[in-house]
Amino acid sequence: MFEMRIMTKQHLQDVVTVHLASFPGFFLSILGPRFLSVFYTGVCSDPDGIRLVCINSSGNVTAFIVGTVNPRGFYSRLLRKDWLRFSLASLPAIVRKPSIIKRVARGFFHPSENPGGPDVAGLLSIGVLPECQGSGVGKSLVNRFLEDAAKRGCTRVFLTTDRDKNDATNAFYQNLGFFIARQYRTREGRHMNEYWIDLSNLVVEGEL
Repeated sequence: MFEMRIMTKQHLQDVVTVHLASFPGFFLSILGPRFLSVFYTGVCSDPDGIRLVCINSSGNVTAFIVGTVNPRGFYSRLLRKDWLRFSLASLPAIVRKPSIIKRVARGFFHPSENPGGPDVAGLLSIGVLPECQGSGVGKSLVNRFLEDAAKRGCTRVFLTTDRDKNDATNAFYQNLGFFIARQYRTREGRHMNEYWIDLSNLVVEGEL
């Protein structure tokens, strides 16, 4: 059993824990819990942000989803708005692994190539504790995210995920109605799938 709520700053510690458990070895996880805390603080304060958490019967966050309307440059906007805190939070990771400094700098100074426009929403991250995966909580979060995007006037939602060694995640999105619009390779050599879903036939009931 779980309850879905809008993510607030009181959920940050649990959200960081879920993120680290869901994405071991990924770039944001490498930057560490302090960076993630600053990042999700920015997500919570962004007026275009869409953010939800699932709370279990013990009051703990077991899953979350975040995204934004008009996602082009979202990460850069967050970084520049609070650049000093982001810089200080990323220093320990840079000291441990100096090779990541170029990627951190790109985040600060180069806007993302995400699609833009007030009719587009980007699903940027969804995390579920390993022990809760397969329970349906991820599907519930995505469906509520799509409903919230539609209520904000969006007609389409996009997301990206790894193409290789990621069969379960790719099947998850395809089963929800997302389709692959293109495939590409990042500067770091990751092969990615870009997914889209059309919200024009989505039936929205109730309020978040």
